[in-house]
Amino acid sequence: MNIGPAGSTDDDARLAAVLAGMGEIAIALSGGIDSVTLATFAHRQRAGVTMFHAVSPAVPGDATARVERLAEQHGWILRVVDAGEFDDADYIANPVNRCFFCKTNLYGSIARHTGAQMLSGANLDDLGEYRPGLDAAGHHGVRHPYLEAKIAKAMVRAMARRLGLGDLSDLPAAPCLSSRVETGIAINAQVLRAIHSVERKLARDFPLGTIRCRVRASGIVLELDAGTRAALDPARVATIEAEVETVFSGLVAVPTLTLAPYRNGSAFLQGMS
Repeated sequence: MNIGPAGSTDDDARLAAVLAGMGEIAIALSGGIDSVTLATFAHRQRAGVTMFHAVSPAVPGDATARVERLAEQHGWILRVVDAGEFDDADYIANPVNRCFFCKTNLYGSIARHTGAQMLSGANLDDLGEYRPGLDAAGHHGVRHPYLEAKIAKAMVRAMARRLGLGDLSDLPAAPCLSSRVETGIAINAQVLRAIHSVERKLARDFPLGTIRCRVRASGIVLELDAGTRAALDPARVATIEAEVETVFSGLVAVPTLTLAPYRNGSAFLQGMS
């Protein structure tokens, strides 16, 4: 089957070969560019692929809306499930390996709905970081087609463009909202909603910017990429500070705001248990 207007490439061919060697498959679909591209590619390659999207306070509503919109647009088989991680005390405690408990609940939930081979959107770039979620995937027999096909993040974005996904190919990375909470601070659904509220307001003005609202023991830290920081004038900063203090009042001990450069995974303190 033709996979896109630009035709096939070596990356596409390797990924197609990996998928061809599988039986029935189920894709864990977060709504980010990696899993969306994998879902689009797999659906065009073969029939009967099922996409599983988990909803929880840690998943931004716009990611769920994106998944549902794409499913309707492309005719995907979509199952929306509750992964149940907020019923897991180990997850709520937010230890250094929180992602292990998150993915354990996710894959366990998917496995209760299907016996198909579960797939994730992990790519080669993910191997350069501490990813306890990959350990959970291993325990559940999850396969990672991008890893097997030796595909990195830039290749995924190029593939998304070939598949005709348009602006989604430039979608900024958007890990779950719990990743904004410093290791050791308990995960709280109301706090996650506050985090998302702050990030959404800025994302309207800077849709391609990298924006992270971090909750730390020292207070709220808003991390921004260099371009977004440069575009903020003092008046806008003052407005954001007031909004943050209002949104987080009563939810965190120190609701004051600090601006900082974006650092990937900076809320994750690997030295803590």
